[in-house]
Amino acid sequence: MSMGTQTGVAAQVESAAKAAGLAITASEAGKDFSGKPTVRFTLALADDAAKTQTLELDEQFDFSRDGMQADLNSFLAETAKRLKNPRPDCFITLHGLPLRFQNFQWPFHPSSSGADTFLVHGEIWLEDGEKSPLHAKISASMTVTFAEILKAMEQPFAETFIYNAVRKTMDQGQLELVKSGNRQPVPVTTRYHSRWQNKFNFNDTKEPQRVEYLAAKVFWLSGVLGEGKPVWVMDPRDAQYLNTTVEELKKNAEALAGEGLIRLAADTEFATPTEALMGHRTQYAAELAAALTFIKPSFNEEMRGGHTNM
Repeated sequence: MSMGTQTGVAAQVESAAKAAGLAITASEAGKDFSGKPTVRFTLALADDAAKTQTLELDEQFDFSRDGMQADLNSFLAETAKRLKNPRPDCFITLHGLPLRFQNFQWPFHPSSSGADTFLVHGEIWLEDGEKSPLHAKISASMTVTFAEILKAMEQPFAETFIYNAVRKTMDQGQLELVKSGNRQPVPVTTRYHSRWQNKFNFNDTKEPQRVEYLAAKVFWLSGVLGEGKPVWVMDPRDAQYLNTTVEELKKNAEALAGEGLIRLAADTEFATPTEALMGHRTQYAAELAAALTFIKPSFNEEMRGGHTNM
C-alpha cells in the first residue's frame, strides 16, 4: 500500500468522521474478496468507543471527485446516530425478524464465475436474545445495469440498499436461516430503483404497517436486545426500506407514543419501550415463529408420495 494513497484516503475519512462526531480508533491495510488492497477503518463515537462500525474502502478511492464527499458526510452522520443504538448492527424485517448484519466484505468485486455481475458477501444472524445459531451467508449480486446507477461501488454508496435488499429478499421467503450452509443469493436489480423518481423502492407500506414495524423495532432492539436503552426510530435506512420518509416515520413514532407503547426522547428521534409494549412478548414471539416457518422450505406432501398431475 502506498503511504501517499493511505494518507489521502485516511485524511478524507478522518475529516468527515470528525464532523459527524466520530473518531477513527484504528486503521489497517486489508484486501477485498479479489485480493485488491483496501483500507479498513474502525469508527466509534468520539465520546463512546464501546460500539464500533467498520468502514472498508478501495485503497485508491478518492472522495474529492464528483461531489462524493457529501455522500461520505451523509453516510457517516447516519453512522454516528446508528452507533447510539444499543445494537447498531441489528435491523428488523417487516415480518418481525430481528437480524444482525456482519462480515460484509466491501467493496463489490466482479463475479469469478464469468457472470456479468458484481458481488458483495456478508452474513445475517437471527438475534432473538436466545443466542440462536440460525444465520445465512449472503452473496448479493448487482447487475451491470444496476451498477450504472451508483456513483461508486464502495460501502458508503451501497450499504443501505444492500441491507434493504437482503431484508426484502427475506420478506419474500427467498432466504433461509440455517445452522450451516452455503451462500444464498440476493439479486439486486433495477426493479429496486426508479430512474424517474431517482430513488430506491422496496416495500410499499401504509401507516398501520409502519407503526407496527416501529413497535417491533423498539420491542426487539431496545426491550429485548438493548437493555431498554433508546433506539433510533427515524433512521433513513428504514425509511428507504419502507418506501416512506423520515418525516413520516416521526409521525408514526408519535402515534405509537400517543398509544402509550413507546417513550420518545426529547429530540423525538430515539425511543424506548413502555411496560405496555413489553407486555406483548407473546405476540412478538409468535410473529417471529411464524416468520421462521414462512422462510423455511416445505415439501409438497402429495408429490413426495408419488401423486402428481404429470
